[in-house]
This record gives sequence, structure tokens and C-alpha cells, in this order.
Amino acid sequence: MDLDEYGLKPLDFSGETVAPPANGFTRRGFLVTTLASGFALASSPVLAQAIKTDSKGLVAGAVEIAVADGKIPAYRARPARKGHYPVVLVIQEIFGVHEHIQDVCRRFAKLGYCAVAPEMFARQGDVSQMNDIGQILQQVVSKVPDAQVMSDLDATLAWAGKSEGADTARVGIVGFCWGGRTTWLYAAHNPKVKAGVAYYGLLGGMKSDIKPQDPLDIATTLKVPVLGLYAAGDAYIPLPQVDQMQKDLVKSGSGSKIIVFPGVDHGFHADYRPTYDATAAQYAWKLTRDWFKEHGA
Repeated sequence: MDLDEYGLKPLDFSGETVAPPANGFTRRGFLVTTLASGFALASSPVLAQAIKTDSKGLVAGAVEIAVADGKIPAYRARPARKGHYPVVLVIQEIFGVHEHIQDVCRRFAKLGYCAVAPEMFARQGDVSQMNDIGQILQQVVSKVPDAQVMSDLDATLAWAGKSEGADTARVGIVGFCWGGRTTWLYAAHNPKVKAGVAYYGLLGGMKSDIKPQDPLDIATTLKVPVLGLYAAGDAYIPLPQVDQMQKDLVKSGSGSKIIVFPGVDHGFHADYRPTYDATAAQYAWKLTRDWFKEHGA
């Protein structure tokens, strides 16, 4: 797939039909046991504008999270000084927990958070080594059960609760693209989360036997305040869906809301990609920080 097509036509999640296992897990073992080094192959070319946040004053690096059927790798970053820091779950794009997501964790750590990004595709495949977006979507993303994702995130919070410096009474969640969709769903799954921020997460069109709900299905009953950050020029997410989501969120009484950025595309926060828009990304980051502070995360 030509990378220039990324953001110019709808995503195709079609693939082999996967029957839902009784417990939500494939039981195929873990195909990813270590984090990606650098950027995912399919994210090339990586632009020189890519932000690099140092780890000075931080405890940052790979960790292992015990989950229901084994262990998954994750990236954790927190301030090195002693303290009890609010936790933020950082949920990956379709490219896995590669350098960009690790950098986002360090950015949160610099702000005083314990940021953890679990590798959500560990059982289904190593997307960091795939150079075609279509392959990633069809061979990996389409086969990740939502039940597995929710369970792994629960396990990540349980791990954080036992780790030094993490305050799991104050939890936020932020996700990008695939992770944005996950943010909406996990906020519905775990009402103890203080706040969420979903960057251009798909709102509909991903339902399958292993993905029983879209964010549009949980909008009216959501209890956690989630801020949705979307792009007016996003070919993946039709604006009528965004409008419907906005209307349904009002009915929820959660205080959730959506902001649509004009003149930008899907992936406007991804500073290593051609879709990056510095003005939108910087403002969105400010909104993210303010949203978490406002809601106690």
C-alpha cells in the first residue's frame, strides 16, 4: 500500500472471519514479547520533524504486564523522584507501541504522570515488522478481540497499582486512531477511569463477532468524561458519525464532548507522519492536559 493513500480512503478491516472464543482470547500464544525499537516499518518515511523527548529525570523503559494468559510487553515512563503519580494509559495506533507512542509516554511523565502503554497486539502479530498498512489491518487489527483488549487494560491498571510511584485512584486514558476507539470503549468498560481523550478514534464500522460494539453504541450511556479530538478532513471517520456521536454524548450526562479541527487530516498529532499539523497537535495537547486536570486524572 502506498503510504500516500493513508488518510485518503476508508480503512479496510476485512479479513478472515474470526469466531469469538468463549473467554475473548485466541490462546495462540504470544507473538510479541519485546517492544519495537524505533518506528514501525509501515510508518515510513519518518519525517525529520518527529519529536524526541528525552528521559532525563524519568524512569522510562520496557516492562512486562501479567495478563490473563501470560505476559505482554509495555512501555512505562514516570518521574524518577519519589511520589504518587496519576496513571495515564496510552493506547497505541495500528503501528503498535513503537517510538512515537513511547515518546508520548515520556511527554506525560514530564508532566508528572506514570504513563503506561501496553502492547495490545502481542498475541496477534508484530506489526512493527510489517511494511504494509493493509496487511496490518487485515492480518492483525481485525483479529484482536475487544474482550481481550479490555482485560489487558484491566491487568495493566492492576500492575500499575502494585508498582512504585503510581496512584491508580487517579487514572486517565488517551488513545490515537485504533487507540482512540479503544479509549471510548474502555471508558465505558471501566467507570472508575477519571477521564479519557480519544484522538480520531473510529466511531463506527468495525463491528464483528469479536468487536460487538462501536463507540456510537455506548455514547448515550457513557459515565466517564471523554474528550474526542477529530479532524474535519478525515476520510476514515465520516462527519455525520461525529455529529451523531456529539448528540448522543449530550444524552449521557457524562460531560463528554467532541472538538473537530478544521483543515486537518487523520493523524494530525502524529509528528513523524506527513499528516502532522503542528498547530492542531499543540492545541490538542493543551486540551488533553487541561481535560485530565479538570477531571482529576
